[in-house]
Amino acid sequence: MPLGYVKFPYQATYPGDNEVTADSIFSGITTFARLPWSQCLTDKTADFDIAFLGAPFDTGTSYRPGARFGPSGIRAGSRRLTLYGGYNVPLETNPFKMLKVVDCGDIPVTPYDNARAIQQIEDGHKELLHRTPYSPLGNDSLTGQPLIPLSLDGKHHPRVITLGGDHTIVLPLLRSIYSAYGAISVIHFDSHLDTWKPSVFGGSDSKGIGGGALNHGTYFYWASQEGLINNGSSIASHGAIRTTLSGPADYENDDTAGFKRIEAREIDTLGVDGIVAKIRETVGDKPVYLSIDIDSIDPAFAPATGTPETGGWSTRELRAIIRGLDGLHIVSADIVEVAPAYDTNAELTTMAAADVLFEVLGIMAKTPLGKVASKA
Repeated sequence: MPLGYVKFPYQATYPGDNEVTADSIFSGITTFARLPWSQCLTDKTADFDIAFLGAPFDTGTSYRPGARFGPSGIRAGSRRLTLYGGYNVPLETNPFKMLKVVDCGDIPVTPYDNARAIQQIEDGHKELLHRTPYSPLGNDSLTGQPLIPLSLDGKHHPRVITLGGDHTIVLPLLRSIYSAYGAISVIHFDSHLDTWKPSVFGGSDSKGIGGGALNHGTYFYWASQEGLINNGSSIASHGAIRTTLSGPADYENDDTAGFKRIEAREIDTLGVDGIVAKIRETVGDKPVYLSIDIDSIDPAFAPATGTPETGGWSTRELRAIIRGLDGLHIVSADIVEVAPAYDTNAELTTMAAADVLFEVLGIMAKTPLGKVASKA
């Protein structure tokens, strides 16, 4: 066990206010933000409030492969997140001190059989999602009344932040989420729709997930077909949608899948606050799943991705928009399509991905997944 860790609770000893910081962040094994490494998938007794979990899968890509190395790259980019202690100034919180957060390593994913890999990802995520959280749900901060879980199964679940991998992994992740929450609202940051019909994107009508029908451009189509998405309560590709299309029918299909769009260029007229307002108006206070494609950020800031599109948002803009989601009930999240082989020597993309997740982590820590019984 690395120096500076304590076993009970199994949490890194991050410095607090006015304590010594800037320890050697480049030593030891590389976990997300130097979190404790827990063998969650094999140790059935391991508990946590939030777990980071890698899904190194990239055989659903249409252009540049390499996202199977995304989990390790994002972890490397996160090393300096706690250099000064981990306190998030805009969100006024230190998530590393509020909850038990661990790095559970990676799901063992085969690169030879897509159908098997998809099942492995669903099983791995579901195994962690159905653990008993380390911390109790607690009471409402305003009324003092006990909180009850938001899940449909009536249980309090921990949260899992998945490190992709290409965006195909979201279909098995949503299947896992459905097992606890039912059909879920989705906030999706991306430059692409990802609701394409398989006959258009991949050239296959087959329902088998081992072929071209399921890939990183069709997984939301299948999620909608399977009833995993709360249609009409979703934001699709609002994180800088700016892709070319096969034609207007792609948008019609996107509408049918239940998604609403915010184009990348709308930030020039709406600004960050306007983008946030449109998202919050759509999802309301429903439980929500957050999926972030790193290509929502312009390649000037995050070049290491499978299908880069110019004209995107800056890292600063995306982080500000995510902070604007403060108070939403984000049940789990992912960041995908980070392909470190295309990054700069300065690790621009992997650092951007880690910093985006730092904002997500802060929101999760501040907002418990519960509601007052009288408001149920």
